[in-house]
Amino acid sequence: MLLVDADRPEPVRGGARELAVFLTPEPGAEAKEVEETIEGLLLGLEEFCSLADMIRSDTSQILEENIPLLKAKVVEMRGIYAKVDQLEAFVKMVRRHVSFLEAHVLQAERDHGALSQALRKWLGSSGLPALGNRWAPVAPTFELPALYRTEDYFPVDVGEVMPRAPSCQRRL
Repeated sequence: MLLVDADRPEPVRGGARELAVFLTPEPGAEAKEVEETIEGLLLGLEEFCSLADMIRSDTSQILEENIPLLKAKVVEMRGIYAKVDQLEAFVKMVRRHVSFLEAHVLQAERDHGALSQALRKWLGSSGLPALGNRWAPVAPTFELPALYRTEDYFPVDVGEVMPRAPSCQRRL
């Protein structure tokens, strides 16, 4: 409670009114401030929405253009991968055949005596037929094993096999 002097009621009441007016907010000023804040937020929201729309349109344009290109490249790469796999299988098979042939060559050299053949040729060319005929062993026959044909694995176009002759024509 306020202690009010009976002699001075008016100044206290006037001071209380001034204090009440000072402490009471002005609805017009606060409303204006809230409106400005809301306008700023709406402007930011509008900018954000336009930016999101621009990103969506750019993304869809990029997807529409690039996805088909990427799919085509994937299909192309699958074909390349298949060819690489076939080539690896071919190289493995050739490696096995080369090892097989090397073993056969080593066995043939052991059976036929590569050193004695070279010596026989050298003695035969030196003009000493008596010495050259001394080493005339019976040569066992050697059959070449059945191997692969490269054309079976890598078909060749006719245009690539036969080289073209230069087509130079001289005019006289």
